[in-house]
Amino acid sequence: MKRAELVEQNHPEISVREQCKILSVSRSTLNYCPVEESEEDRKIIRIMDEIYLEDPCMGSRKIVALLKREYGIEANRKRILRLRREMGLTTIWCKPKSTSIPDHGHRKYPYLLRDRMVEWADEVWCADITYVPMPHGHAYLCAVMDWSSRVVLGWAVSNTMDASLTARALDEAVEHCEALPEIFNTDQGSQFTSPEWTAKIEALGSSVSMDGKGRWMDNVFIERLWRSVKHEDIYLREYETIGELESGLRRWIHRYNTWRPHQHLGNKTPAEVYQRQRKPKTPKETPKIAA
Repeated sequence: MKRAELVEQNHPEISVREQCKILSVSRSTLNYCPVEESEEDRKIIRIMDEIYLEDPCMGSRKIVALLKREYGIEANRKRILRLRREMGLTTIWCKPKSTSIPDHGHRKYPYLLRDRMVEWADEVWCADITYVPMPHGHAYLCAVMDWSSRVVLGWAVSNTMDASLTARALDEAVEHCEALPEIFNTDQGSQFTSPEWTAKIEALGSSVSMDGKGRWMDNVFIERLWRSVKHEDIYLREYETIGELESGLRRWIHRYNTWRPHQHLGNKTPAEVYQRQRKPKTPKETPKIAA
């Protein structure tokens, strides 16, 4: 829930002004009505999403030139930057050290996978979020994946990129797995550095690991998943509603896990490899995740 939604207009004791002050919310946001994305914005977003899957190193200036050259779309850099922020996309490049400003509001955890050979299922899990363009809006998809076998353990879809999205994906993964990960690795996105997320991971008895500078390549496994699901399903079907998107993803992810052979897994499926690589363990009660 967004903080602005916590403000009660007719609270018997606390004025709206005081509530906004307590919640650090601007009063102007209370009456804000979001403007629906224009058809051209949705078209640009779809194109940029495809560009990012092919070349995540392309910056906004090159995208402006590419849109004009390949698609005849005139869009200034300010507009491209705004849309990319909404999509949660960041160009991969070597930033100067002085421009890397940490978020002091969220704790950063160390990267625990350097020089580590991951050999077992449930040894390491990872999670990520991707933007999903839709004909009349957008959605966000979060997936939890086993690092070694590449099997998708849990996933969730939402039209907002809030804490409930990652929580639902994690809950599904925990519910369907007998074992829990020793390490849970993510990037340093705000959804994964939030106290709500890290508390859930630590409640599982897992160590929190976060990609550090220059470690973007460690997310390449789940980035390949995004490329596959978008090119093989989402872009082809162009789901109209969140419900249709969820149904389509459920079908596609089941086939990805249990039917389609993967070359880098010796032409076995992720589900086969996951079952083969699991360590024999005595079943134990699954810890409850903090709400």
